[in-house]
Amino acid sequence: MKRELSEFLDYLRYERNASAHTIAGYRRDLRQFIAYVEERGSSLRKVDNVLIRGFMAQLHERKLKKSSSARKLAAIRSFFRFGVKKKWIAENPAKMVATPKQEQHVPSFLSEQEMAGFLEVPDSGKPLELRDRAILELLYASGIRVSELVGINLEDASLRERLIRVRGKGKKERLVPFGRVACEHLEAYLGVRPELVQERVGETAFFLNYQGRRITSRSVERIVDKYIRLTAIKRRISPHSLRHSFASHLLGRGADLRVIQELLGHESLATTQKYTHLNLGQLMDVYHKSHPRS
Repeated sequence: MKRELSEFLDYLRYERNASAHTIAGYRRDLRQFIAYVEERGSSLRKVDNVLIRGFMAQLHERKLKKSSSARKLAAIRSFFRFGVKKKWIAENPAKMVATPKQEQHVPSFLSEQEMAGFLEVPDSGKPLELRDRAILELLYASGIRVSELVGINLEDASLRERLIRVRGKGKKERLVPFGRVACEHLEAYLGVRPELVQERVGETAFFLNYQGRRITSRSVERIVDKYIRLTAIKRRISPHSLRHSFASHLLGRGADLRVIQELLGHESLATTQKYTHLNLGQLMDVYHKSHPRS
């Protein structure tokens, strides 16, 4: 099955334009499943829904999170769907296996007041803190993913138009606006960026680390964690929390859900709805202000 796995991963890479992160996840999950299959003396054409259910039961016994089990099953389904397309097998045995019921997870986010205080924390004027402030302001002002932020190049940002070009999932490009405050902090960062570049004068990445190289997603996570610790906020906040906050605050002020969907780069409106955190009072307020017959 290793040859078939390699072909499937190539399909994801070259035909589906999947990101390196996505491909690595599929590879890891499917290698685990293939090892399970081979340990039981089976092969690609002999796999049935009973064997797949056995694999899922093993994950449950190991106390794996339901979300992780569901992700692995989704990878298996995709792999066998590809196998049907390539005529390796007649039908997809994973179709008959139920997805584990997901826990209802409400992602963490910040209120407008909490966000205002959080963004004010990096204020020393040192190059790295100016960079950090620009990163935090842009994440909140645009709602972009961390992977999109670290992929931004200098040519992707138009401060005059307050637009930034990002590459989302499936390497799809979109233009995202950002506001005046974020623009001011991006300009301040660009003023000190040459101090971070050092000898790497040809570096095209917009955001740099202390070595003058493109900053990583992990570094952005550390930046958010560092400044959250300096506030009174005790719950866990990640860079993704800023994306959730962006969507919730826009909706709370009356923005259309489909507009938010476009800004976030979501294919499905259902995905966007998970990013919103409005209570009934807020919803009714928006309704009464917006509906002509309310």
